[in-house]
Amino acid sequence: LAIISTEAIALLELNNWDLVAAINGVIPQENGILPSNFSSEGTQTSGFGPHSQPTGAATPSHSSSSTQTPPSSSASAFCPVPPLRHIIERQPRMLNFRVEYRQRCVEVVLEDASTVGEIKQILETELQIPMSKMQLKGWKTGDVSDSTVLRSLHLPKNNSLYVLTPDIAPAASTSQNSALQESLNQNFLLVVSHREAQRDYSLNFPGSRTVQEVKRNISDLTNIPVRHQQWEGWPATVTDDSMTLAASGISYPCHHLSVCRRASPAPPREQPEECTDVHMVSDSEGDDFEDASEFGVDEAEMFGMGTSGCRKSPMMPENAENEGDALMHFTAEFSARYGDCHPVFFIGSLEAASQEAFYGKARDRKLLAIYLHNDESVLANVFCSQMLCAESIVSYLSQNFITWAWDVTKEANKARLLTMCTRHFGSVVAQTIRTYKTDQFPLLLIVMGKRASNEVLNVIQGNTTVDELMMRLMGATEIFTAQQQEDIRDEDEREAREMVKREQDEAYRLSLEADRRKREAQEREEAEQVRLEQIRKEQEEEREAIRLSLEQALPPEPEEEGVEPVSKLRIRTPSGEFLERRFLGSCKLQVLFDFVASKGYPQEEFKLLTTFPRRNITQLDPAWTFLEAKLFPQETLFLEAKE
Repeated sequence: LAIISTEAIALLELNNWDLVAAINGVIPQENGILPSNFSSEGTQTSGFGPHSQPTGAATPSHSSSSTQTPPSSSASAFCPVPPLRHIIERQPRMLNFRVEYRQRCVEVVLEDASTVGEIKQILETELQIPMSKMQLKGWKTGDVSDSTVLRSLHLPKNNSLYVLTPDIAPAASTSQNSALQESLNQNFLLVVSHREAQRDYSLNFPGSRTVQEVKRNISDLTNIPVRHQQWEGWPATVTDDSMTLAASGISYPCHHLSVCRRASPAPPREQPEECTDVHMVSDSEGDDFEDASEFGVDEAEMFGMGTSGCRKSPMMPENAENEGDALMHFTAEFSARYGDCHPVFFIGSLEAASQEAFYGKARDRKLLAIYLHNDESVLANVFCSQMLCAESIVSYLSQNFITWAWDVTKEANKARLLTMCTRHFGSVVAQTIRTYKTDQFPLLLIVMGKRASNEVLNVIQGNTTVDELMMRLMGATEIFTAQQQEDIRDEDEREAREMVKREQDEAYRLSLEADRRKREAQEREEAEQVRLEQIRKEQEEEREAIRLSLEQALPPEPEEEGVEPVSKLRIRTPSGEFLERRFLGSCKLQVLFDFVASKGYPQEEFKLLTTFPRRNITQLDPAWTFLEAKLFPQETLFLEAKE
């Protein structure tokens, strides 16, 4: 039913809202349908209008010139006709586009079966701008691709778009055009007073938004269709709703407006004697199909603002197994509704988001922003599209916050959220969320982590502006930064103390290690000394034993006046002492060597030398006698250590 009603409205638009012309376009005239050239006196129309008469009824005499319809032709007036959808498809719908680029304006007319890329091809020829460097903005549904068919966007007949070329530097222009271009980039604060509800709305719009788009946003907030809105406060220069705010002449940075519902005209009195033309009067602004409600089609369905139509999918399912899956569904649906320019939502549980935000290094900690969405709130659409998806807000949140989101539209999801908040933040936060009514959503909770517990710094409601939202975010950041600097100082001091303790422990360990190595070296040295002393003692004992054995083996010293010749030797030791002894002239030199060795001067270490001429006695044959060695009758020798 909704599709048929939409097609009927499209057919009426093709015929400039002329009901008779639209019907004649559907059912041929030869089947008995009304002619379109009715005079002011008009012939009574069978089956149409408030003054319709039964078929075959009498007509006024001044209309007798009209040809009477034969009964057979009258009977064929109600024969089956092709479906309305097929007729509309055979009649292409033309769309008008007014495209603004800097100081130029291009009018484009295309069938609704065309694509966005075909518009860009025409603009490439007109503006001499490559398609690859052209961004076509102003679509109600957000950014679209070049292959998108215009019919799928459900556009009105007249549309306003604008072209952005960020990669192409603007050419030199007049001061007026420069000012207009600058105004397109400025943000205008519109304070709209809803007189009937006695409520003010503060909305932030870029200068590139059109008056028509402002009126549609107000329609979302007030539930007053655009065609029923009565405004006060627009400048006299606003003659076309396709005009941008920058060119409308409104005050910058703030402009005040008021809106109320236009009073419905009194129904006309019945005039049975006079028949007027069957027609429809439409004062819709922007050809936005807002008469759909009169045909049984919900306005929210037509514009995708309600819970049906293109937004049937909820933000978050009720039966998600875990919070990560629910957040993935939320992010995908949020992107589908409001575009890809939105805060980066943390995918995971609230506990994981808290860990990420609060429990890292003090320098890496951030604030936690908890976004609570409710589809049943009239502020949800405006807050998400105008405030939460603003580039400045998205950039600031990504730099300073961990953003976690949840949908409380369903009671089961809301109860699940309250349980999580009670577990992580205490019952006070959960009770605070319970106190907010549906029309106060969406909510943005700013949470800061502290040593003992987590603290909710601010609760931002949906009825705010971009500037106010940014100011409150910056205020929370200032509080957090002060606390963070204190935490950083405490952490640095704690790390410094721990570093000193680690250095002291390391120095103590190294000292113990050095003492251990020194002690071990000393023990090795002492052991070596003991070993050497033992060896020395053993050698001395061995030498003493040898000496004693040699001394005992020496022949007795002969008398001076004996029968055999006696040789008297005088031997000087290295210490200056003299050894004197008498030997038989027939004794071998070995007896001399043994005598010297018995006194502690072994032959291996010392040598015996004569004074003059100098001879080395130790090199002589030990078997020689004293006489053969010419050591007779007396000789003076001296001992000298071998090298």
